[in-house]
This record gives sequence, C-alpha cells and structure tokens, in this order.
Amino acid sequence: MGHFYFARHGQTVWNVENKICGATDIGLTENGRQQARELGQKISDEQIHIDEILYSPLSRAADTARYVSEITGIPARVEPRLMEQNFGKYESTPRDGAEFREAKKSFVNHYDGGESMLRLCQRIYNLLDDIKEEADEKVYLLVAHNGISRAVQSYFYDMTNDEFAAFGIRNCEIRKYEFRG
Repeated sequence: MGHFYFARHGQTVWNVENKICGATDIGLTENGRQQARELGQKISDEQIHIDEILYSPLSRAADTARYVSEITGIPARVEPRLMEQNFGKYESTPRDGAEFREAKKSFVNHYDGGESMLRLCQRIYNLLDDIKEEADEKVYLLVAHNGISRAVQSYFYDMTNDEFAAFGIRNCEIRKYEFRG
C-alpha cells in the first residue's frame, strides 16, 4: 500500500525555554541546526529511500528540511497544510501549564483565536489521504511539528483524547508510517 516518513523540526529557543511555539515562527538553535544535519546524514547513511520532502512553511521546519535536502540531494517543497496548529492565547506560554494541558483535551476549542484539534486533524487527514493516493509511486518525508505528529499518529492508531494530547516526538526524530488497505 505504500509508506512515508515523518520528522519533527530541530530544536528551537522556545523548545529550550519550554514555551509553546504553535504558529509563531521561531527559528532553530545551533543545536537544532546540528540535529537537522544529523537527520540528513542518517537518511543518507541508512540509504532511506525518499523521493521528495514536504515541509511546513514555518522557518524551523523549512530550515530543517533545507539541511536534510542539502545533505541528501532530495528535492524539497513547502506544503502549507503542514503548518503547526495555532494555539491562540497559549502561544509563548509554558508547554506544561495546567490550563493549557486541560484545554488540549477539548478538541473543538479554538484557544481564543487559534485552531481547534478537529480542524488541525481535518487538514492533516486530507493531506495524508492525498499522499496515500501517490504512495505506490512516491515516498515522502514530511518535516513538520509536534502538534502535526499527533494528528499523523491518530490517522493510523486509535488514541484516547488524553493519549492524543500527550503524544509527541523528539526534535529531528524520524518515523515511518505504512498505509493499510
């Protein structure tokens, strides 16, 4: 049926400061740039077959994809649907804040000016449906964000709301997802 890969962007200043980045455009740290180069080297060393990189328009993901593309030679292009969820009033607040943790459990919540979990999943599921259509001919690497990783994971696996809200992957971690019939 085909497959694709997903990787989270490299470390940002707000990752270090334990702040919610969301749709705020925060750049990579030097460590984040090194993580991106290491991700590219891993893909190259392990000869992971990828035809094209699709990345979020936010600079932390775009720069990560650029480093991977430069090292591997894999072409890359922006995919607007990979933009991180807008967490509204919670952007720049502590990631582990009690109010935010509770708000994340309400999937229709727009966070006073942000995007609901349901809307986020709708756009990511639509993207994954499109990728699935091409999966027999083309293998993609999606470079995006932790919030996007939740939506991707939930496309393939049943999760409770608490499991969804708690799910995440490390900076520049790469995961393989296989489409089922």
